[in-house]
Parts: sequence; structure tokens; C-alpha cells
Amino acid sequence: MQELLKSFPVVAKIPVRWGDMDSFQHVNNVSYFRYFESARIQYFEAIGFMDIVEQLGIGPILGSTSCFYRTPLTYPDIVYAGAKITEMHEKRFTMEYLIVSEHYRETAAEGTGVIICYNYQNNQTTQIPEVVHQAIEKLEGREF
Repeated sequence: MQELLKSFPVVAKIPVRWGDMDSFQHVNNVSYFRYFESARIQYFEAIGFMDIVEQLGIGPILGSTSCFYRTPLTYPDIVYAGAKITEMHEKRFTMEYLIVSEHYRETAAEGTGVIICYNYQNNQTTQIPEVVHQAIEKLEGREF
């Protein structure tokens, strides 16, 4: 499992809950997006983005998201949700996700999200703050 997640600087460990499953006895598709969200928020915490929201009123807003389901998950299990940034632009960046099942020891899902930098005081998009840009580059170990 570590091999699958080695390129992801942030990995969230998430227990699969009984309530994540649907009437077809597998984890409902909506739960995968919650796993992505957990990894995304952990990533934002790692780069101090949540502090920027409090200080400047500038923060992330999800513009779009997608998921490719590979292996159905069931309870009980633990998943590892990896998050990394694959590209960055002036006002947005793309995050890639990978969900790995501890039970199956393989990829359960892959996804992406486009995150837009948003000024919540002015209700409009804005440039990614330089401090956030630098924190992303430091965490990812590369320049964008």
C-alpha cells in the first residue's frame, strides 16, 4: 500500500463506517467524495491554508470533482486517501486523489478536484496567496 501512495505528500487514514454502505452492500459513491474531502482538508491544514482563511478571508472553494471507481469497498475496512497537487494556475490548482483499501491492498478509487482560490469577503475568485503557493511547493518538493 505504501508503494501506491508514495507520491502523495498527505495521506488520511479513514475507517469505513457501516453507514457508508448502501442497500447494495457496498460503500455508496458519495462516501468516496467524503474520503477525498478528508484528504483535501488534511492537505490544507498541512500547508496552513485554514489559517489564511481566518487571517485574510481568502480560501479554497471546490470548483469541480470527479471519481473513477476501481474496487467496491465494504465495511469493515480502513482506507488511505492520498492527496497531491498536480498543476497550479494563477487562481486555481488541480488536486489528485487516490483511495487505497487496507483489506484489499489495492486502489479502490482515483479522483481529481479543481480548487479555486476565493475571496469570501468580496465574493469573487482571487489569486492564490504567495504564502500558500510557497507552502504547496515545499510540501510537494517541486516548483509549479
